Amino acid sequence: MTDLTNTISCRSGRPIRAMLAAFALAAVSLCTMPAFAAEDAVKIPPPAIDEKPAAGTETAVLAGGCFWGVQGVFQHVKGVTRAVSGYAGGSKDSAVYETVSSGRTGHAESVEITYDPSKITYGRLLQIYFSVAHNPTELNYQGPDRGTQYRSTIFAETPAQKKVAKAYIAQLGKTGAFGRPIVTTVETGKTFYPAEAYHQDFLERNPTYPYIVYNDLPKIGNLKSTFPDLFREKPILVMAQAAD
Repeated sequence: MTDLTNTISCRSGRPIRAMLAAFALAAVSLCTMPAFAAEDAVKIPPPAIDEKPAAGTETAVLAGGCFWGVQGVFQHVKGVTRAVSGYAGGSKDSAVYETVSSGRTGHAESVEITYDPSKITYGRLLQIYFSVAHNPTELNYQGPDRGTQYRSTIFAETPAQKKVAKAYIAQLGKTGAFGRPIVTTVETGKTFYPAEAYHQDFLERNPTYPYIVYNDLPKIGNLKSTFPDLFREKPILVMAQAAD
């Protein structure tokens, strides 16, 4: 069988619905095959510098390749109350899927994570982000997806988040755990814009879609095995919350 990991990307220049139809036959056979980790989890220490647990809710915005998988990972994390796919880094007018896909808007496909800091800290979210959600050594790409819209970026929303993120990147760089330099950047002062409805909960709604099978389902497995204390079996879904 052709190795679809190199031919199926989050983008192909065609509408998602057309892509799903084109790969329907392939998905039938692929979903009977055991998924394998396109990216293995990297076991890393928690951040030495972190925010203290607190009451209320906070948000974190993280970018690490196609937002389908990043959203899917954090929807399974305890303490997370909402995870929305979207765009950050560019203007409101250009926060449109087809425009962002050009790679010329400044946007990165991102996920806005709402969490309870009394149950999970910002630093622990970053530990999951670096360990299982994406590969922080890939510059302007993730797996089969290419372009600045797939860059590894932390959109810090407060000075405290910026401090934690930069310190953790430096800490991980010293460990040499990834074997290559970490290229993750920290951006500030950027607004997050939710993506179109058909991108929300994509992993959960399309578990047999070949891209999801090869690139994203292994991340969920890695989360469960690497962070069993933080894994939630039933994901928090955007569309279900919107219906309430």
